[in-house]
Amino acid sequence: MNYFLFVTLMVFLSIPEIKAQSEAALPDTTKRSLKSLIEGIKTKIEHDRQGLAMSEDEIISYMDGLPPFSIYKDNYFITGVPLNREIDGETADAKFQISIRHRLTRSRLPFNTFLYLTYTQKSFWDIYRDSAPFKDSNYNPGIGLGRYVIVNNRLTGAIFLQLEHESNGRDSLESRGTNWVGLSGKYFLTSNLAASFKITVPFMTDSNTEDLYDYRGTGYFTADYKTPDNKWWLSGTYSLRKSVRAINLKFTAGYKISERFNQYIFGELYSGTGDSMLEYKRKDLQLRVGICIKPDFYNVF
Repeated sequence: MNYFLFVTLMVFLSIPEIKAQSEAALPDTTKRSLKSLIEGIKTKIEHDRQGLAMSEDEIISYMDGLPPFSIYKDNYFITGVPLNREIDGETADAKFQISIRHRLTRSRLPFNTFLYLTYTQKSFWDIYRDSAPFKDSNYNPGIGLGRYVIVNNRLTGAIFLQLEHESNGRDSLESRGTNWVGLSGKYFLTSNLAASFKITVPFMTDSNTEDLYDYRGTGYFTADYKTPDNKWWLSGTYSLRKSVRAINLKFTAGYKISERFNQYIFGELYSGTGDSMLEYKRKDLQLRVGICIKPDFYNVF
């Protein structure tokens, strides 16, 4: 198992190098076209209203022409310690996440919507214990409908309706599993500030996880800020549980270390419950740091 994990991590960390080699092999005309696509989508999300206006049909056609397969959420490998418990080999750990998405159709479904798939895997790894066992792994596939939000001939975000499943792949007393329908959206307030939300309606939850949402919450609100020099990416997520005082908070900070790729030195502070499905009732105050490959800031997903 450790050999497999080593190979997996090497592949994960070599993604930027592989991408660099692939780009180096591209013709100059293709490189210019890709650069034009990236600059074009940034222009469309700007709110200064000074750029070239396009019709709604032109914007949808442009977005549908972007690569359908990409990063969905942050892809990271981080390690750290608890701030509310004794620090030892049992409580310090590593955490990594792999998250991808694939747009299946163009915006040709009713109401100009498109169909897409997502997959996110988050794992908690006791690397400081003998034999370095996995504590918990959470698997989260989903399928959804999306629609771009266009205001005054400007792309300002997107809205999504998604069906998702999440479980930890175990059985008996350690089995955790749930399903939900989620409504989410992302809106760019400025070229450097985005706000997003997600509201979930759970159904068919595992009998061992009936009170999961009391600890995880059903509503998530996130703010993302990127500094004008593109070096820092700051993010905060707030999740309301049973009351205003019962909340989960996650703060992340990323410092970009590559001009060409979205590689970041990354830190995460999590305060609350529900981060791991296996131990969703445990109160965590955990600080972890490591490396992260992020989606583009202007990604509407």
